[in-house]
Amino acid sequence: MPGLEKNNAVKLAGVVGWPVEHSLSPLIHTIWAHRARVNGFYIPVATPPDYDAFVRMMSSLQAVGFQGVNVTLPHKENALRYAVDASPAAKKAGAANMVTFGPDGPYADNSDISGFANALHSHLKPGQPIDNAIVLGAGGAARGVVLALHSIGITGITITNRTREKAETIASDFNLKLVDWTGRDDAVGDANLIINTTSLGMSGQPPLILDASRLSSKKIVADIVYTPVETELLKNAKVQGCQTFGGLDMLMHQAVPGFQSWFGGKAVINDELYTELISELDRRSQK
Repeated sequence: MPGLEKNNAVKLAGVVGWPVEHSLSPLIHTIWAHRARVNGFYIPVATPPDYDAFVRMMSSLQAVGFQGVNVTLPHKENALRYAVDASPAAKKAGAANMVTFGPDGPYADNSDISGFANALHSHLKPGQPIDNAIVLGAGGAARGVVLALHSIGITGITITNRTREKAETIASDFNLKLVDWTGRDDAVGDANLIINTTSLGMSGQPPLILDASRLSSKKIVADIVYTPVETELLKNAKVQGCQTFGGLDMLMHQAVPGFQSWFGGKAVINDELYTELISELDRRSQK
């Protein structure tokens, strides 16, 4: 890598998942490593979904000198189970997307929470009030988003999900207001922050249908999906004058803690990085 200082020891990190070839994390970390002149390599590591396979892979990565790894589906709960200790955020979420190999053993954390909180904060206008949010979906991502909202002081949160039972569990765990999926449009009308954490709108999935008349310029609409970069939900929200942001924003922000922990360099989120990710997604779509 050009510009590296002598005796700059190689640092290894990666992302563990099944499948994992779709991940944009290797590109993000490679760009940051180049900018910071860090002799670092971030490698996608395909790991079958069962826990025993995860343990074997993690032990192997630690043995060959990995500093740590990001963890994506379906291993986020496995990561928490595997770690010797975990951050309060990971424990509350019941899942981890980071494991750092330290002298006291593997340590789990959840930067999805800070990732969403920081992405949201970057889109807020000075003094803009967010006192009523609705989270659509009730999976692991929804739990992380709820914790992110709590971390920045947003407590007026409603949750809805196609399967009511799953939403009831999260509503009980975090003391949230619960509405049926059929009542989501009324809840959207009352909220000034709308977040989609479902797979609806993702490439190959049906769109998330909301009543566009319930959207307005005073609302922020977020979607954690990043393929496509702009879902139908975000397109429709823009037409209504809403502020919007998609999954790439969260993805970039959640990557920062890992890079700083494992490579020790500065991780800057800017338009150049965003453009690189868009270009990579366009390239993949043309294959």
